[in-house]
Amino acid sequence: MSKKASKSFTRREFIAGTSAAAFSLSIMKPDVVFGSSANSKIKIGLIGCGGRGTWIADLFKENGHYEIAGAADYFKDRVDAFGDQFKIASKKRFTGLSGYKRLLETDLDGVAIESPPYFHPEQAEAAVAAGKHVFLSKPVAVDVPGCKSIEDSGKTATLKELCFIVDFQTRADQYYIEAIKHVHNGALGTFAFGEASYHAENPFENQQTYLDADPTNPENQLRAWGLSRALSGDIITEQNIHTLDVMSWIMNTNPVYAVGTGGHKVRTDKGTCWDHFALVYQYPDNVGVTFSSRQFNGHGTTPDGIRNRMFGSEGVLETQYGGNVIIKGNHHYRGGRSPGIFLEGAVNNIATFHKYITEGNHENVTVEASVTSNLVTILGRTAAYQGRPVYWHQLLEDDERLRPNLDGLND
Repeated sequence: MSKKASKSFTRREFIAGTSAAAFSLSIMKPDVVFGSSANSKIKIGLIGCGGRGTWIADLFKENGHYEIAGAADYFKDRVDAFGDQFKIASKKRFTGLSGYKRLLETDLDGVAIESPPYFHPEQAEAAVAAGKHVFLSKPVAVDVPGCKSIEDSGKTATLKELCFIVDFQTRADQYYIEAIKHVHNGALGTFAFGEASYHAENPFENQQTYLDADPTNPENQLRAWGLSRALSGDIITEQNIHTLDVMSWIMNTNPVYAVGTGGHKVRTDKGTCWDHFALVYQYPDNVGVTFSSRQFNGHGTTPDGIRNRMFGSEGVLETQYGGNVIIKGNHHYRGGRSPGIFLEGAVNNIATFHKYITEGNHENVTVEASVTSNLVTILGRTAAYQGRPVYWHQLLEDDERLRPNLDGLND
């Protein structure tokens, strides 16, 4: 976020502003910082036991340095299936909207939050308040107040000497890291314009069965969260954040404004999310980046997937999630391919989470960038919804919340 809009700590401010005791903790040996032995397993609880949550928990287990010690999900069938798989005692399985609160009262070192995005801010805030390290899936929030809450939780975590990491795969990939480092060092010369796109089919098509059965049933609405604008943030925030995060990373500054359109014209589901967006993000120095996304059948058209390009006076950066990452031009960077980036990125972030906890690294550098890219998605979404240019400074003043109907759900 911009210096005016953000109050996040820099590394220098963090070191200067914390006590000598806190600073000494960050340089202690791992076996002093965490438990009685560097080989102690970190006790992790999972919030959100659906497909993604179960997959992440399995990666935590495979890492070897974690113990899956508790779980919470609104639905009993999900938390029981998860608990049986990971051999979690019944007394450490929690259900209902407030199940995560009861989970946080147990003997845990940290939590992985894999619930629908709408719940992320309140669950992350509660976890930090309870003294737990936080591993958070993207997107971090569905609206501007939620983004600000996550930013505050990241700051509080740093002050409380807790680790808070956001799980973006591209930010953990060696080729993306190196390529964008070259870009920031001037490899493209003067930026001219860029392109960002995320073209894919609907990943939540199977959730439509719940809305078909009874769209007014609140539990069905919760099971179909991926089709709910309020629960997911719409496709531009829930899914397209991957490519817009790369765009934001490349640009390394905030957009001035966004303008564009979109709609729900192709899919026949009964959800409230749009199925496509088409936008222009205007950056400083009159640099425009076009963005388009679809979440419906493309009938074999290419290119699809997560792609970014940036054109400059001395070269062009091309990135594809799972494909080539390369700089062509006067300062060539060959880069490479990471076909397993979806898995490898999560594995790397889980390993980093362990490293930060055991080494006492509480700078929590992923939070600010994740909040910024989340706000970028909301900027574009708001511009498309309202059919007018929306400026960054206007967005930061927006206090509107997306609120799903939770009436009738068990606490």
